[in-house]
Amino acid sequence: MAVTIKPFLRLAGLEPLILRPQTNFVNVGERTNVTGSKKFARLIRENKYEEALSVARQQVESGAQILDVNMDDALLDGEKAMQTFLNLLQAEPDIAKIPIMIDSSKFSIIEAGLKCVQGKCIVNSISLKEGEEKFVEQAIVCRSYGAAVIVMAFDENGQADTLRKKVDISQRAYKILTEKVGYEPQDIIFDPNIFAIATGIEEHNNYGLDFIEAIKEIKQKMPLTRISGGVSNVSFSFRGNEAVREAMHSVFLYHAIRAGMDMGIVNAGQLVIYDEIEPRLRELCEDVILNRNPDATDKLLAFAETVKAKGKEEVKDEAWRRGTVEERLKHALVNGITEYIDADTEEARLKYPKPLDVIEGPLMAGMDVVGDLFGSGKMFLPQVVKSARVMKKSVAVLTPYIEQEKEERKKKAGYNGEESAGAAKILLATVKGDVHDIGKNIVGVVLGCNGYDIIDLGVMVPADKILETAKREKVSVIGLSGLITPSLDEMVHVAREMKRQEFEIPLLIGGATTSRMHTAVKIAPEFGNGVVHVLDASRSVTVVGNLLNAEQKPEFLRTIKSDYQKLKDDFAAKKTVKQYLSFGLAQENKVPIDWNAFQPVVPGFIGTKVFDGYDLADIAKYIDWGPFFIAWELHGKFPQILQDAKVGAEATRLYNDALQLLDTIVREKWLKPKAVIGFWPANSDGKDTVEVGAGEGVKLEFLRQQIKKAPGQPNISLADYIAPAVTGKQDHIGAFVVSIEGIEPHIQRFQAALDDYNKIMLQALADRLAEAFTELLHARVWKEFWGYAKGEQLANDQLIREEYAGIRPAPGYPACPDHTEKIKLFAMLDATSRTGTILTESLAMYPASSVSGWYFAHPESKYFGVGKIERDQVVDYSARKGMPIEEAEKWLRPVLEYDA
Repeated sequence: MAVTIKPFLRLAGLEPLILRPQTNFVNVGERTNVTGSKKFARLIRENKYEEALSVARQQVESGAQILDVNMDDALLDGEKAMQTFLNLLQAEPDIAKIPIMIDSSKFSIIEAGLKCVQGKCIVNSISLKEGEEKFVEQAIVCRSYGAAVIVMAFDENGQADTLRKKVDISQRAYKILTEKVGYEPQDIIFDPNIFAIATGIEEHNNYGLDFIEAIKEIKQKMPLTRISGGVSNVSFSFRGNEAVREAMHSVFLYHAIRAGMDMGIVNAGQLVIYDEIEPRLRELCEDVILNRNPDATDKLLAFAETVKAKGKEEVKDEAWRRGTVEERLKHALVNGITEYIDADTEEARLKYPKPLDVIEGPLMAGMDVVGDLFGSGKMFLPQVVKSARVMKKSVAVLTPYIEQEKEERKKKAGYNGEESAGAAKILLATVKGDVHDIGKNIVGVVLGCNGYDIIDLGVMVPADKILETAKREKVSVIGLSGLITPSLDEMVHVAREMKRQEFEIPLLIGGATTSRMHTAVKIAPEFGNGVVHVLDASRSVTVVGNLLNAEQKPEFLRTIKSDYQKLKDDFAAKKTVKQYLSFGLAQENKVPIDWNAFQPVVPGFIGTKVFDGYDLADIAKYIDWGPFFIAWELHGKFPQILQDAKVGAEATRLYNDALQLLDTIVREKWLKPKAVIGFWPANSDGKDTVEVGAGEGVKLEFLRQQIKKAPGQPNISLADYIAPAVTGKQDHIGAFVVSIEGIEPHIQRFQAALDDYNKIMLQALADRLAEAFTELLHARVWKEFWGYAKGEQLANDQLIREEYAGIRPAPGYPACPDHTEKIKLFAMLDATSRTGTILTESLAMYPASSVSGWYFAHPESKYFGVGKIERDQVVDYSARKGMPIEEAEKWLRPVLEYDA
């Protein structure tokens, strides 16, 4: 059974935009909308399309990641206007790089727009308001153009104005789109309707809260879908009072995003930072949006009048101007204020010994705050863009002084032509298959602030584009970034290509999953002209400075090469020479099981069973605390570790803190356990394939130990524990996916409080709860659901020691190390739609606190490690899976005995 998992919403203009679970809120620029912008509407009516493009450009520059285009005006030929504007827009690369949202209440205008856009766009919107037949017809058209669709919560009876209607209409539309039209769930975006609140009409008071609660329920029931909405609608009652409207938008977004809202149509240049809202105004906005008390509307209206009466200038708080120059620079960066930046920068320049000290001191300190706010969800991309602009303005003041110092430094140090009189060029790129967070941008800012010319190619950049650009631009350094593990292989590929194409410039490696060891063992050997792992942005300046200094570069690279060679040698020294059997002989030496004496137990049900809302208190009883302490680098058996002479006191404090937080998690239901299990008829082929379900053709492929064993010891494969078809015995296999959801808002809260201790504690406890839930369900499987060991009663410490009957090995782990079999497991359980757990491109599970695996019931089954395997088994395995051998080697690289 071929199964392809594509869990992400993938959009594109000239550049891709992939919405992953970890993607921050996506801003949809709203000003290219004739119903929302008087300026844009006037320009379109006057046929000033070229000038109208400037509105689109301003939205992109302000941080819009998708551009909403709407031509719904009674005085316009909507179809012609849409086509004219989009055709002109496509010729502007700086605008066309982001995806387009074709927005209209008339489907003929949408269809006209679909004929013009390149890449993959969004249609906004379709709905059931004209009935199911029309809805299907329009959806088919959208799908034929490859567009994602926004579905309004609107049916034949009108717009959904309550929580129940929002969810029910969305579910109905989802069922039609996925089952009748063939839409992938991740290409469906729901707009559950944002209505104006604080209108004075009591029935409207719960509109904001209903939208937020609808997000949660829609995401729970249809986890791969996305949520969008027109944010400005919520504040419609306060037209003319921008201070209050901006505060309402920020507060609404803060809560909606925490609930799961993915994107919204907003004015990307006018978002106030949640933490910077005047406290009383923020509280009143939250009272109204969350409908916290009956007189919330009256109180906000009264407060709004005082703000309106004072006027914009009087509301402005200038108290921050009384702080130190460092505090002022930080405030300006965080709030995107350019008004005083020139004067403040000059003041700082005169205070500090060197202009670079201003950059590396107060400016970088301010940018660190920006990064923290952005990461915690309290600052949006537009604010970060404005912060970067403040940074650039400040650097512009310092640049002449930096250049002057650079010239003087060059004369003394002798760059020997490696750095021209102009700025040295540094190319940065996130490698193919990966998207970056703010980290790479900060590296670019840091290096740019140090006088280097940064060429940032963005994300998902293939090797050929990286190297072609490097040659054309004559760059001095290439820097690669990556966050997911497949990026490591891509970096190796880039290094090989640099060697093949005879590059002589150094290569920098950075990103969350990179390391000195991997760089030394896998990347550095592929390119001999300098490969350096850079731990973080602050180290990049020193590294690049050494690499571009003619005198320092040779010794710096000699030291790096020597260090990396030692790391590589140490890594290689850990390998020992072992003897292996041919794959054929290993298969002959399988586990000897007397199938005549075995009577398979039939499970209590065939198919799947979902668990949602399981009691966390019951799950917590099954926690294995040993790995919890290991996560904190405290080693020892539990509970003995609590009395350990060296770490006992600290372990006890940690344990007590964990129990206190765990009590809060359970009592307040912070986390949501979800799971699905399943059982199916299964038989092996007597070798390494297990066929699941009579005639369904789902074949599970397993690997076999190949190392030469002592006489009488078998070379085990998991397939050995399933009765071969030739025995005539109908055996079974089970599977499960367990997940602990809901950690994100609590992590964000701890991050916002700069409370790393409780943040790590929560993550560690979520992992323990996922494993505990797995343990609990497995116990119920052997006692109840499958019932192959009904009378078995084990204490928790016996469960931890794995004294139970049967096993639950997980794809990607020692007994079955191929992650790609996880795709079949998820498909058999329909795990994503039933639990919300998804597989990433690298086949990791999200949420991170998730566990999956197989259930084997045979009493002789046991845990083992496949260990290293030879090429003859890989050839056989790839043939069984119908997978190219190169791809099989890629996924099996950790267990290959040979170099692939």
